[in-house]
Amino acid sequence: MKEINVFTTTRIFNAPRQLVWDAWTKQEHLSKWFTPPGLGAGKSELDFRPGGTYHYSMVTPDGQTMWGLWTFKEIDPIDSMTVITAFSDEARGVIPAPIAKNWPLRTLSVTNFEDMGDKTKLTLNWQPYEATDAEIEMFNNSHDSMNQGWGGTMKQLDDYLASIQ
Repeated sequence: MKEINVFTTTRIFNAPRQLVWDAWTKQEHLSKWFTPPGLGAGKSELDFRPGGTYHYSMVTPDGQTMWGLWTFKEIDPIDSMTVITAFSDEARGVIPAPIAKNWPLRTLSVTNFEDMGDKTKLTLNWQPYEATDAEIEMFNNSHDSMNQGWGGTMKQLDDYLASIQ
C-alpha cells in the first residue's frame, strides 16, 4: 500500500468560531459559498448528524451539473467534524470523479475550528479513504491543484462571512 501524503490547508477567518461553524454546518450558509470557484451552487439537502449527509450539486458555466456527497462520521460541535466525501449522482450513488481519472472514490476530511477571540483558525486535513494505490498516487500528486481549489473555496467563505457580519 502506498504511503498517503495528507493534504492540509489552514486559514484564519475574521469571524467568531460559532459563525464559521454555522457556515460549514447549516444549509442556508453552505449553499451560499461551498463550491469550487467558477461553479454555481445548485440543489442541496443537509442532514447534519453523525451518519447524516450533505448532498449538493454544482453547476458548471456551460450548464452541466455535478453532484457531491458528504457523510458525517464524527461531529464535535464547534470544534471539529470528520466527513467522508465523494462525487455522486442525483440519486446519492457514489460515482468516480468526472474530472480526474484515478481520483479516490472517497476521501476523508477532518476540519478543526480553533477559537482565536474574534477570529477563527480553520484547519482541514484531507486524505484518500479506502483507496487503491493508483488513487493514493493521484491524490499525492494533486496537492498543488488542491491548494488552488481549496484556496479559492476558502476565499469564497471569507467573502461570505464578511457579507453576513
